[in-house]
Amino acid sequence: MTVYHHAEKIHSPLHKPMFHDVTATAREVVERSGVRAGMINVYSQHTTCSIIIQEEAHDALHDGTKYLLQDMLNRMEELMPTCRHEGQYLHPGPEHLDHAVNNLDEQAVWSMNTDAHLRSCLIGRSETIPIIDGQIELGEFGLIYFADFDAVRPRDRRVHFQVVGE
Repeated sequence: MTVYHHAEKIHSPLHKPMFHDVTATAREVVERSGVRAGMINVYSQHTTCSIIIQEEAHDALHDGTKYLLQDMLNRMEELMPTCRHEGQYLHPGPEHLDHAVNNLDEQAVWSMNTDAHLRSCLIGRSETIPIIDGQIELGEFGLIYFADFDAVRPRDRRVHFQVVGE
């Protein structure tokens, strides 16, 4: 059995939730692994990010966000509104803010990302996809997206790809 791992850097420059298509990287990782039958797990270690599989939507906003993904964000906004002010959510509390500012040298406003944590919990931080005959089984229109819901500042992230099989 083969186990193969690759981590890819992702940069989210805009102050809004962003979706990064990582499908091509996943396909390349499977090819490099040599696995013909098995699974690939695509995983985010970040607690404000998710991995999703969604259809290619073709149409996009001027900032590049696909219509279908924006539709998802619009519905999520109804469930978990973007954190716009202190006290909107219980988190971040005074202890968390003290730790972030004094121990991590972060700005207090960077902790105003409760909505991103809740969205990530709801959607999940990984997807596992079968590999059959050396190909990822995504269906005719499926794409793999790294979703970064944390819009309080530009961020550098990592997405992990782990292939297991023969």
